Amino acid sequence: MKKIIYATMIFIALISMPSIYTKSFIAISSKSDAENAITTFSETDKDDLIKKISAYNDQHEIEPIDAKIDRVWKAIPGYNGLKVDIEASYKNMKTSTDIDTNKIIFIETSPKVHLNDLEPSPIYRGNSEKPMVALLINVAWGNEYIPGILKTLKDHQVKATFFFDGSWVKNNPDLATMISLEGHEIGNHAYSHPDLKLRSRAETVTELKKTNDVIEETLGIKPIWFAPPSGSFNQETILVANELGMKTILWTVDTVDWRKPETSEMVARVVAGVGKGSMVLMHPTKAVFEGLETMIIEIKGKGYRLGTVSDLMSEKRIAD
Repeated sequence: MKKIIYATMIFIALISMPSIYTKSFIAISSKSDAENAITTFSETDKDDLIKKISAYNDQHEIEPIDAKIDRVWKAIPGYNGLKVDIEASYKNMKTSTDIDTNKIIFIETSPKVHLNDLEPSPIYRGNSEKPMVALLINVAWGNEYIPGILKTLKDHQVKATFFFDGSWVKNNPDLATMISLEGHEIGNHAYSHPDLKLRSRAETVTELKKTNDVIEETLGIKPIWFAPPSGSFNQETILVANELGMKTILWTVDTVDWRKPETSEMVARVVAGVGKGSMVLMHPTKAVFEGLETMIIEIKGKGYRLGTVSDLMSEKRIAD
């Protein structure tokens, strides 16, 4: 009897096994199909979001601007472009099924032609798309106004580029050091305020090299910018400066402060004349001491940032 019962149980089990396997297979298949459906939906969602980000880039991409030699303004630096980093932007918003413009990530794109690619030429301005203005302060005299000018610059968190006459540095190392320690950029303004247009190549080399030497000895800085005294130069001047590792800087707007103008008139003229990429020439004079704060406030009021020559010549973008 026990044998009959045992045989019957085995028979029932054998009959049931296909059903169990079938149910398991169906369950496994259903799970696989569900996963495939989720994966398919995720990939479709990703593709759709990336397409939307790409379309946003097409609408907002800004092409970089190459450096160039302009017929009027001579050497002009390039300016970076801007585009959407599509992959980074997607990762920043991948939990969303729609584009979130607040999570868009931009990256700068470099020009093909840079300032260093151009033949040696004078520089009168920065790129006209860069909302920045640089203050150039040529120093060969005017010691009494320097502390006040430095205070104004510090109060308004502005860095300028000071071009030093070499003999002035030799005679005023403490003042030169004070300016440098305030974080301002230092450039070369020749040694004895010569008219370089009338000097020989050898004399020009001596004037510029001697100034670099005294600046480096006093401040530990090797200038990369050179401003010819009185704006007087010729092509040989440009070439000598270039051979000494410096580019020649002129100006876009002149305060003409050495003529002792009325401060208010000078300020109004300068502010009216500045635009994107302007460089403003000045000296440590009474008019500049009295009018610098107003110039800074009103130039900033026009939407421009103030920076050094290096800041202005940089291809790096700044927000308008």
